[in-house]
Amino acid sequence: MKHFATVALIAASLTMTIGGSAMAQDRILISSDWGKVTAQLTDNPAARALFDMLPLTLEMDDHLRQEKTGDLPTALPSAPRQREFSAGTLGLWSSGDFVIYYRGGSVPSPGIVVLGQVEGDVSFFDRPGNVKIRIEKSK
Repeated sequence: MKHFATVALIAASLTMTIGGSAMAQDRILISSDWGKVTAQLTDNPAARALFDMLPLTLEMDDHLRQEKTGDLPTALPSAPRQREFSAGTLGLWSSGDFVIYYRGGSVPSPGIVVLGQVEGDVSFFDRPGNVKIRIEKSK
C-alpha cells in the first residue's frame, strides 16, 4: 500500500508539472504605425523559440494580398505543419519566414507551422506595401 501511495504521489506531481507547462500559453503584442493586436501563441517548439527571442522588430512585405511576411533573425525549430489558415493566424513558412495572415485561405504543401492566433481584428494589415512591426511579450 505504501508503494502505491508513493507511485500515485509521483504520478500526480508529474501530471501537474507537465499539464502546467503544456497549458501555459504565452501572449504577445504586435504593434505598428497601422495598429496593434495581441495574440495567443500555440504550444509548439517553434512558438516557444519565437517567444524566447522577443522583443523583435521586423520589416514586413505584403504577399499575395493575404499576408504580411518578414524574415526572422534566426531560424525556428520545426513543428507540425498545416495547409489551412484563417485571418489572424501567425505562421512560419520557411524556418525563418514569419507570416501574419489578414485573410483566410490555404497554402501549398508542405504548409505552414502555426505559431499562434491574433485576438481581434487584423484588417489594418489589409493594405498594399511594407510595414514595420514590433513583436514583444504581452504584460
